[in-house]
Amino acid sequence: MSKLTTKPISAKSAAPSPRSRVKRVPDRGHYERDTVHAVLDAGYVCHVAFCKDNQAIVIPTAYWREGDYLYIHGSTKSRMAMILAQGTPACVAVTLLDGLVLARSAFHHSMNYRSVVAFGHFEQVSDDHKMAALEAFTERLAPGRWAEIRGPNRQEFKATMVLRMPLNEASAKIRRGPPKDDAEDMAIPAWAGVLPFKTGFATPEPDPQLAAGTPLPGYLRALANR
Repeated sequence: MSKLTTKPISAKSAAPSPRSRVKRVPDRGHYERDTVHAVLDAGYVCHVAFCKDNQAIVIPTAYWREGDYLYIHGSTKSRMAMILAQGTPACVAVTLLDGLVLARSAFHHSMNYRSVVAFGHFEQVSDDHKMAALEAFTERLAPGRWAEIRGPNRQEFKATMVLRMPLNEASAKIRRGPPKDDAEDMAIPAWAGVLPFKTGFATPEPDPQLAAGTPLPGYLRALANR
């Protein structure tokens, strides 16, 4: 794997770069490594933005984090993988919705959310680390899964590209709490507050061809009950 000369996310609450600084409602910006990591670790899907031939492109894809790097994977023949492997500038966004904020005025309606935006360049992960990265991805989805399944064979391994981007230009933006109505609107007789939004796994649905008597793994039961 090629070495990147990058600086880690600042442990202090300061934007790591001008373009990663939160400009709209800056008090919602967070730049601490632990905060950025926590938001990323709570999600599963990111949106990767890049340009090709003067055309802006945004692709949703699964991701995972290892240390100060965000990882994605895909087919070696996919447009996104081939473009990003060339070092094309990219921007990655992850958003988690926590609730609808219902105010007394239309203007002050909002959402409670946690989000991360990261800027940088992806690099292709070498074969020496690719299998370990794919194992980390599988374990991120369902801890304990890798030990029970067949790993990639030679053809599958060759057909898969793993890319990583350093998180040295990443910022989190978070909104929490009730609506912020103007004083003159407080007497409006409309319900105001937060409608929480929860995401989670439901009861596992077995494959119709699953062999009779195959037990549900404990790690899946734990995920479904989380």
